[in-house]
Amino acid sequence: MADGDAPLSDEELGRLRTTLPVGVHFGTSSWNYPGWQGLVYHKKYPKTGASGKMLAEYAQWPLFSTVGIDSSFYNPLSEKTLAEYAAALPPGFRCVSKVWDRITVHTHSKLRDKTHAGQPNPDFLNPELFVEAVLDPCLRHFREHLGPFVFEFQAITHKSKVPPQAFADQLDRFFSALPRTAPYAVEVRNEEYLTPAYFAVLREHDVAHCFNSWTRMPSIGEQLDLPGAVTASFIVARALLRPGRYYADAVDAFAPYDRIQDRNPELRADLVRLIESAEKARIPAYVLVNNRAEGSAPLTIAAVARILASGGETRPARS
Repeated sequence: MADGDAPLSDEELGRLRTTLPVGVHFGTSSWNYPGWQGLVYHKKYPKTGASGKMLAEYAQWPLFSTVGIDSSFYNPLSEKTLAEYAAALPPGFRCVSKVWDRITVHTHSKLRDKTHAGQPNPDFLNPELFVEAVLDPCLRHFREHLGPFVFEFQAITHKSKVPPQAFADQLDRFFSALPRTAPYAVEVRNEEYLTPAYFAVLREHDVAHCFNSWTRMPSIGEQLDLPGAVTASFIVARALLRPGRYYADAVDAFAPYDRIQDRNPELRADLVRLIESAEKARIPAYVLVNNRAEGSAPLTIAAVARILASGGETRPARS
């Protein structure tokens, strides 16, 4: 680990907190990592069964002001869980929630649904199902902590016959049917979908393109360079993997996620550029980092915060 990637003292964490741009919200993809003991957590937690308690301590770490709720991708959160999470979080702490994949999967896979594998998903981009199963429960029990909902579209194969224009048109119909009671973002895993039509549809509905670092996607910086890629009154980014690396490989290589193992200066520079773009546009930025990006999401965030702090610009202090 390079010296600049070492864990921070409480004093430096506090100092970096005051130098962060007011509108930037750093967080990680989930928080259920006992390996962060001594880094983020002072208490020792079991691998399961302490999610609410871990979230409460997570929210106290000085550089965190958002978090990614990833488990909602597999099933909508129960009202009990939503209430538990709401009780654990301080006022104004907003979360970036992944949307149930029943709404975003075009064709069922063997991994998620063996019974219907290979069949088209009849609930793909079903606005009524999203409102009933996802949005309304969150508004009832989690409204104060609602940040952007991320619609993650895993790679759609060519044999599914969803060309870029058809995908953009389907998004247009879907977002036209949704209420404007929460912010929305779209994350795609098909590079060919990053078309002017796609960006135009998102812009029309004030939906953010989620800048993502993923196996088969261009880098976040390359996405940012595409004309019109900032499509909403806020920015969402998810630094997940180094392009070219597979998720399972990173899971095995980087656990327990307590140190930097694959320093990625390009990714850090891209995140700084993204934040600077948000500052210039005077819009908020939700920046999520995954452990599989470099080995330890909190330390990646700390490294980016250090770059921002040393940029020589006068930044509004945050409380």
